Amino acid sequence: MSEPRRGRESSPEAFADDEVREPRLYRVLLHNDDYTTMEFVVGVLMHIFKKNEAEAARIMLMVHTEGLGVCGLYPAEVAETKVSLVHQAARNAGFPLRCSMEEE
Repeated sequence: MSEPRRGRESSPEAFADDEVREPRLYRVLLHNDDYTTMEFVVGVLMHIFKKNEAEAARIMLMVHTEGLGVCGLYPAEVAETKVSLVHQAARNAGFPLRCSMEEE
């Protein structure tokens, strides 16, 4: 039996040169509309984004007054999932709430 080959690619030195980068973060945004209730938006912020009631109310008021509110910063896959969950919850409740993501 021969011994396994140990080349440069399997040595610890091969990985020392690799740069470790933080994942890109994306802002998840809620958009104001004339139909979605403030209560529903607060619920979305508490359940999907894990905000406490005070923080959820603050973000909801920003959405209501500014037209847009930042729900949080997440890696791409997490942000995509959150956007999808918001759209699904809104659709199930009969609201047109829009959610989007943009690179930080």
